[in-house]
Amino acid sequence: MNPVALTIAGSDPSGGAGIQADLKTFHRFGVYGEAAITLLTVQNTLRVSQVVIMDPALVTAQIAAVLEDIPPTAAKLGALGDRAVVEAVAAIARLSFHFPLVVDPVMISKHGTYLMTADAREAMLQQIVPAAYLLTPNLHEAAALTNLEVKTPDDMKRAGEQLLKAGANNVLIKGGHLKGPALDLLFADGRIYEFCSDRIETPNTHGTGCTYSAAITAGLALGQSLVEAVKNGKDFITRAIRTHPGLGRGAGPVNHHA
Repeated sequence: MNPVALTIAGSDPSGGAGIQADLKTFHRFGVYGEAAITLLTVQNTLRVSQVVIMDPALVTAQIAAVLEDIPPTAAKLGALGDRAVVEAVAAIARLSFHFPLVVDPVMISKHGTYLMTADAREAMLQQIVPAAYLLTPNLHEAAALTNLEVKTPDDMKRAGEQLLKAGANNVLIKGGHLKGPALDLLFADGRIYEFCSDRIETPNTHGTGCTYSAAITAGLALGQSLVEAVKNGKDFITRAIRTHPGLGRGAGPVNHHA
C-alpha cells in the first residue's frame, strides 16, 4: 500500500505552519499528503491579523471525500478553532478512522493569537483526546488540558500520566520551552521514553509543532513503530530548526527541506 497521510488543520498563507507545513513535511518523507482545512488565517512571520473558522459541515465533507476515495494510512489534527468543528471531527473520527491519529492540540499561534476557544478545549479533552493514538502537546497545551503547572520535567511526567488517564493512548509532551536542553517525553507501552536535543537559540521556530507532529504522522503512515516515528520526527525538527532559511522579518519558518 502506498503511504498516505491526511492533515486536518488550519491554513497559514505564509507557508510556515498549518496544512502548508504538514504537506511539505509529508512530501519530504515520501508520503502522499492530503488536507482538510478547518480554519483560514491571515498571517505572516510578523503577526496573525484574522482567523476565520470553517463551517463544521464543510470540514466533515472534506474529510468524507478523502476517506471515500484515497483513505490515509495515518492522519493528524492541528488547529480546530471552535467547539462545533471539534465535535464534527470527533464524530467522523469515531465512526471512520481506522488508522493512527496524531493530535496536535494547537491552541495559540506563535504570535499569541488564540486558535481554539475555551469550550472547544473542553470538547477536545472529552471527545478528541480519547480518539488520539498519539497526543502531542507542548508545555502550554499540556498545562491547559490538565490544569496543572507544567514547567519542569517532573511536571511533564505528572501531566503525561493525567492525559493517559483522560483517554489518550500515547502522549508526547514537548519540552521546547524548557530551560536547558529540549527534552521531550513519550508515554507509551507503560514506559517513558526521553528524546533530547541541544537547544538552538533562534527566533525562527514558526511551525515547529506542526512540522514535528507531521513528521511523526508520516513515519506512522510508512509503518514505523511509534518510538521510531517519534525519534525520526525529533531528529527532523531539530535539523529543520538548525538549518532554518531565515525568511521573513519576524518568527521565521523552519527548513522543510531538512
